Amino acid sequence: MLDVFSSGVLSAWLEMAGVDPIELNAATHQVWQGGLSKLILLDQPDPIASDLVQQYLNRLAARGLSDQVQGVWIQAGPISLANNVGTTPLPAASITKVATTLAALEQWTPDYQFETLIATTGPVENGVVRGDLIVVGSGDPFFVWEEGFALGNTLNQMGITQVMGNLVISGDFSMNYESNPIPAGEFLKQALDSRLWPDEAIAQYEDRMPPGTPRPVVAIAGTVQPQYSAVQATPLVRHKSLPLAEILKQMNIYSNNLMSEMLAQSVGGPTVVREKAALAAGVPVEEISIINGSGLGHENQISPRAAVRMFIALQQKLEGTNLNVADLFPVSGRDLGTLEFRNIPLHSPVKTGSLFDVSALAGAIPTKDRGVVWFAIINRGTGLDDLRDHQDWLLQQLVSQWGTPPTLPTGISPHIDGRKPYLGDMSRNEIL
Repeated sequence: MLDVFSSGVLSAWLEMAGVDPIELNAATHQVWQGGLSKLILLDQPDPIASDLVQQYLNRLAARGLSDQVQGVWIQAGPISLANNVGTTPLPAASITKVATTLAALEQWTPDYQFETLIATTGPVENGVVRGDLIVVGSGDPFFVWEEGFALGNTLNQMGITQVMGNLVISGDFSMNYESNPIPAGEFLKQALDSRLWPDEAIAQYEDRMPPGTPRPVVAIAGTVQPQYSAVQATPLVRHKSLPLAEILKQMNIYSNNLMSEMLAQSVGGPTVVREKAALAAGVPVEEISIINGSGLGHENQISPRAAVRMFIALQQKLEGTNLNVADLFPVSGRDLGTLEFRNIPLHSPVKTGSLFDVSALAGAIPTKDRGVVWFAIINRGTGLDDLRDHQDWLLQQLVSQWGTPPTLPTGISPHIDGRKPYLGDMSRNEIL
């Protein structure tokens, strides 16, 4: 079987897979000679991979699990090595976040920053805002306590310590993953005035902020008010979020459902996410069916092949940016979050997914003989810990057979340290 999908790395993959272009058939050779950005997927079952996948399915069968709902897809470069019901959409849980990640990077660049504008309806006199403080959001899904602290300190740096009016929330503003404007605004009101900090805010300040960081004091006399229409105001500060790639990394490390839902809505909703992801991955749209951006619900269904293709599409999307998929997803042996208790081969960037009767895992493993091997495993059944153990077993067996590379491939060497997101950085606040 020949299957065509987009790529900009054909020659490197063919070399890694040991395939010479002259060995391809006439149709393939024509694509190669035409200089088109197309990759031919060669269905070339690998005896090692095929045998291990069968052993894996036998282990699940011993638990009474039908192999018809256990999806597997394994691929190295342009070579499809092994699969089981690989093109059948299956409930994929948080593998859906791979689609959301891909759609976000189809919409924006990896260094894109969401902006939140702070303005006032009245003059500032002797450190007092004689009017309302207006907050206009643009969809930042990662505005948390530390960002609020930094904003308060920036206002203090400007000499502002009091607001006589209300805190008015406008646009698409969320804080601490709360998108309702009233509670989101209450969080911000507390963050700006350290005298109001709850225990959670104090803990974040002590754990995350550099020693000696000032505790802001911006007292807001009024209440939190939502604003759904335009209002004339004087800009004070433009806050910029962390770069999108770093936001995606945090979202995927902890599989944050609220962040992924916010991003999906900013892109245009689940239908747009589905269409963008399928087109970028080069798979039939029927292999991706989602109702939200997080993966909550069995209606979110993705085929193992589509999961692999989305990872590869992300890798291609990041070419030339000094980033790769290891900068978007948790890496085994490095990041905790959903990988804390897993035995996945070291240095593998992966995404997990779980519902009460679904366990899924997709990503890449480094090997000596096959280079970077892309995979997706989607299980339907209960006993999630056992299902995860079996997934880890399969990946470890593949690495055992193909060997561990002497050095980590540059293609999956991370540049973003997901363990230390630089939240609360005042340099991302521009005084206007």
